[in-house]
Amino acid sequence: MITFKNVKKEYPPKTHALAGVSFCIHAGEFVSITGQSGSGKSTVAKMIFAEERPTSGQILIGDWDISHIGRGDIPALRRQIGVIFQDFKLLPKKTAYENVAFALEVAGESGKRIREVVPHVLKIVGLAEKSGRYPKQLSGGEQQRVSIARALVHRPKIIVADEPTGNLDAITAREIVELFTRINDFGTTVVLVTHDRDIVNGLHKRVITLREGKVVSDAEKGKYLLA
Repeated sequence: MITFKNVKKEYPPKTHALAGVSFCIHAGEFVSITGQSGSGKSTVAKMIFAEERPTSGQILIGDWDISHIGRGDIPALRRQIGVIFQDFKLLPKKTAYENVAFALEVAGESGKRIREVVPHVLKIVGLAEKSGRYPKQLSGGEQQRVSIARALVHRPKIIVADEPTGNLDAITAREIVELFTRINDFGTTVVLVTHDRDIVNGLHKRVITLREGKVVSDAEKGKYLLA
């Protein structure tokens, strides 16, 4: 499903964000990518959805080599990958419903399709009763649920969550991770990028640990490793 083969990423003059990273994530897996700040974990996430390109090496999504993907192909890739960020990235003047619908509108979906899909995904994330509220009327956890619903509208094969609980309290963070677990139970591959030790240790799932741009551990039912 997701394969990195000796992927390197360098920024001038001589900064090595990734120094030869290799791993394979199979369809339906739930994998945490961990490491301290500057370890390269967010760079890995950005490469999966083609916000960053590798300096060298190969990245495969299924059978598709996206190592040097053209701009025109990126929308097709991102319809297969739902992306969730730490800062939610919601449109403040649109309601929860409208924020989710907007992701379908820009993809050219019909009004009928939007009216079918949006209530469904809002129900999945537990916000069916709050669809008419604006982001400022929602808690941080609820705003993140809206962003998750938005990521689900294209029925992606992969969810990439880059520090999705960084702005949330511990209880709300656990609730969000439980939602990712339920989404994974439906067969969606989940890649969780986080430095939250409690979350990683509570999942009992595969953990890939990065340090200074290198994979230092890849363990089934892994734990958060100390720096």
